Amino acid sequence: MRTVIIVQARMTSTRLPGKVLKTVLGKPLLEYQIERLRRVKLADEIVIATTVNETDQPIVELCQRLGVSCTRGSEEDVLARYYEAAKQYRADVVVRVTSDCPVIDPEVIDEAIRFYLDRQGECDYVSNGLKRTYPRGMDAEVFPFRVLAEAYNEAVDPPEREHVTPFIYRRPQRYRVANVMLEQNQGNHRWTVDTLEDLELVSRIIADLYPVNPSFSMQDILDLLARHPDWSEINAHIEQKKLGQ
Repeated sequence: MRTVIIVQARMTSTRLPGKVLKTVLGKPLLEYQIERLRRVKLADEIVIATTVNETDQPIVELCQRLGVSCTRGSEEDVLARYYEAAKQYRADVVVRVTSDCPVIDPEVIDEAIRFYLDRQGECDYVSNGLKRTYPRGMDAEVFPFRVLAEAYNEAVDPPEREHVTPFIYRRPQRYRVANVMLEQNQGNHRWTVDTLEDLELVSRIIADLYPVNPSFSMQDILDLLARHPDWSEINAHIEQKKLGQ
């Protein structure tokens, strides 16, 4: 079976335009993320799924420079963008990651993939964010191409086209849904980048940890924030956008 990580990325994000190419220590956030995704052991390929907009040409050029596969599709219909990327790269298993998670831990992704592979006959969709115990910014979803194709062919609700997976997890009577959880709840942490405050926190994390250990883990970030508890207050007031916003 071929497992493909597909990362949706665009420059025209509403709250922080161009966020994926904001730089820390002279390197774009998306490059940090790609570097980390390349350490995922259970994935066969990484594909950056961007849009056909001219504004996203810098993302394409970054992928070319880094030697990472890249596809272009609809800006609004992200579900179609995922389906076309998964079909082009012959994915049997799709791992969905968003480009606003530059410090995502590859081991967290491997755990989600492993959980799915061990239960292929028991579940159709695995997430670590349905019931949140992982920090926001560690989000990963795993599902078979078959289910993605069904969503692509049947979803009509605009939020289900824009956010890719709601068609699946909104239908527990049809799809067997599972959630990976941490023993100790760390869901209060926010390490995604959607606002200037988010960028400030993630920039501090990278600037502190990366020069010493480029392969820093989720636990390394937790340890860092335990030493600097005030840092978490930088973006503590930021609310995650709701489905359909």
